[in-house]
Amino acid sequence: MTALCNDAGLRPPQDFSDEEHRWTAVGDPMEAALLAAAAKAGCADQAGLQRERPRTDEAPFDSVRKRMTTLHTTPSGQLLVCLKGAPEVVLDAAILGERPDLLHGARQEAALLASHGYRVLAVATGTRDDVPSRAAEAESGLRLLGLVAISDPPKPHATATLAACRAAGITPVLITGDHPATARAIATRVGLLDDDHTEERVVTGPDVAAGRITDLTGVKVFARTTPQQKLDIVEAWRSRGEITAMTGDGVNDGPALRQADIGVAMGRRGTEVARQAADLVLTDDELSTVVAAVEEGRRVYDNIRRFLVYGLAGGAAEILVMLAGPLLGLALPLRAGQILWINLLTHGLTGVAMGAEPVAPGAMRRPPRPPGQQILGDGAWQRLLLLAVVVTASSLGAGVVARHWGLPWQSVLFLALLAAQLGVVLGLRTRLLTRQNLFLPLSVLASILLAVAALYLPFLQAVLDTEPLGWTGVGLAAIAAITGGTAARLSRTAFHKETRR
Repeated sequence: MTALCNDAGLRPPQDFSDEEHRWTAVGDPMEAALLAAAAKAGCADQAGLQRERPRTDEAPFDSVRKRMTTLHTTPSGQLLVCLKGAPEVVLDAAILGERPDLLHGARQEAALLASHGYRVLAVATGTRDDVPSRAAEAESGLRLLGLVAISDPPKPHATATLAACRAAGITPVLITGDHPATARAIATRVGLLDDDHTEERVVTGPDVAAGRITDLTGVKVFARTTPQQKLDIVEAWRSRGEITAMTGDGVNDGPALRQADIGVAMGRRGTEVARQAADLVLTDDELSTVVAAVEEGRRVYDNIRRFLVYGLAGGAAEILVMLAGPLLGLALPLRAGQILWINLLTHGLTGVAMGAEPVAPGAMRRPPRPPGQQILGDGAWQRLLLLAVVVTASSLGAGVVARHWGLPWQSVLFLALLAAQLGVVLGLRTRLLTRQNLFLPLSVLASILLAVAALYLPFLQAVLDTEPLGWTGVGLAAIAAITGGTAARLSRTAFHKETRR
């Protein structure tokens, strides 16, 4: 019966050189599992069975009926009725012509299987001599064939994935159309519900429809939900100002996937409707990939903020040097070529290298940023101003001291401003000494070598109007670099709130 009341298919291996000879499912994964079970029981020729008993009508499964019924013509001319669906719907006297005690026992067995985490279906059949006008009209007086328990256990790393979500400030919620006992068993197994707290309730779709739940955001597990209720749950979280992400693979998940801020569909077992409604499609169907994507997103966002602080602080410092220099007796602090050379070495080489900085160790242990937070919020603009002032002061200080000591002060100022910014870029690193992203320290080293070349190569001296420096001038620039790097490290504690969480 499960092979006839079925819209899925099994595709044989295409490449027979494959030692495992994998068969692939076409259609709904649960229906494909029923086909596989029927084939193992001896009903391997689904196509022949369908030719022998052609389908004449069907009442498809939906979230309201929770059952599927098909009508078939038998070789004897009778009408064969095949039905499968949720036990609480099928195991009803209005559908099955069975003894009350048999129905009661079947309900108990279905509840027991569901409590162990199985997805349970009831299968029934019957024959008719008359021909109903619709398949739904044949859903009465049927004979119970039995219960089908399908094991769909969570993946081994599901528990760790959900724990990582909670540590990152992400609230996981399970919304399923399965039986409440199945939902509770799976939720307990992955740590979404605490087995020691039986008061944690699994809310069902009928509870939501009856208005018995006033706060949908206070529930961790929903079972027997309709597509509209999934949509309502997502909208309830969004109305609280939360950013929502919805994962799903079925047609019924389509509306909620579209409504969520981020819809994530499963690429392998997901339906075309789910993939089209989603913003992201997971090619490996692994929830852990979502966590990895969140981690990568936080890394990219942190690097953007870090570069903005570094780049804007350096640019502001260059402007302040040009404005404040004449007030300190430095008539023309820097020439145009020198400023361009500084920008090339700081915002060019090192700026690009900052984009490859690894994720911070505590990135997945801090709560998500507020949706309304600006990119320079959370202390970033305060750091920017502080570093701009420090770089300006240390550079001008080196220039003033060099002028007082009779050194080529413009070249000292040029080298000090460049060195201070390079000190800042190293100080802004989450981990100062790490083997990850060696491109950044190498780019800093390259910038230093090019700065030295600007002072000592005759060709660049003529272009940039620089003079060679002795150890005293280089020492003043080194002090500016140390000052900039120290200020950048200290500003992490003073203004960067994320490091204090």
